[in-house]
Parts: sequence; structure tokens; C-alpha cells
Amino acid sequence: MKHQTLDQLQAVARIEPSAPHTEMTRDERIARWAELLDQNPERCLGAFTGTEHMHPEARAMARGEGSAITVAFEDPMLRASGLRDDTYGEAKRFFELNDWQLHDIVCDCHVGATMKARWAAARVRATIGGNRFLTWLRQRIMF
Repeated sequence: MKHQTLDQLQAVARIEPSAPHTEMTRDERIARWAELLDQNPERCLGAFTGTEHMHPEARAMARGEGSAITVAFEDPMLRASGLRDDTYGEAKRFFELNDWQLHDIVCDCHVGATMKARWAAARVRATIGGNRFLTWLRQRIMF
């Protein structure tokens, strides 16, 4: 399958949502992502390498074939809600995550080169609520 952004697809086809939808909240988008990962819990996903060491612009443009972010981008509902591609920066924007939270989900330093979808789903779910002070502190230390 060739990776194409929604803009690239719109250049060759008219894309219309199949049904009207309501605006999803941040927590609903994150919960949907976790549900998608749980649909195939044994799926082997690719991890990003060293996101905490990347230059911010390179990190924003990073993408990994078959990553947890790709699972989200494959979903028509999340795309209809505004997910534009499967890059790190777009996932950060769309799911309203900080670098530490997204690093915790997709980086290889936790699991190696691959991870099971169920592991990623648990990490995604952990971003709902949580201790905001610890998240803030980690953000200041790591990035």
C-alpha cells in the first residue's frame, strides 16, 4: 500500500464522509485509538527510534511504517475527525499529546524495535487523565 496524505488523495478523487459525525473530544479520540489497537492485540507494530534525541523538526516529520500511529491513521473515523497523516507531529497535534506522552507510546527505548498492539493500547489509554504534574516534570527533564 502506498502512503498518501488526504490532500494527495483529494487531488485524484472526491472524498466525502460516509456519514455525518460529531466533533470528538480529545479523550474520545484517544479512546478510539486504544480501541483500534485492541482490535488486533497481537499485531506487531514498529517503534520509532530515539524520539527523545531527535531535533524537534525531524521528530515532527518522523513516521514509521506499521507504527501505532499508522493504526490510528488507517481509521476512517479518525481521519474524518481531522487526523491528516501518520507522522509523529500530526499525532501529537491531533491527540493533543506532549512529547513525553507520545514518546512513551511509540519510542523503541521502552520495547525495542517492535511492540504488541495491546502494549501500545495500554500506553495510549494512560494518556487519558493521569498525573499532569508528573507529565509536566518529565517534559521539562526529557525535552
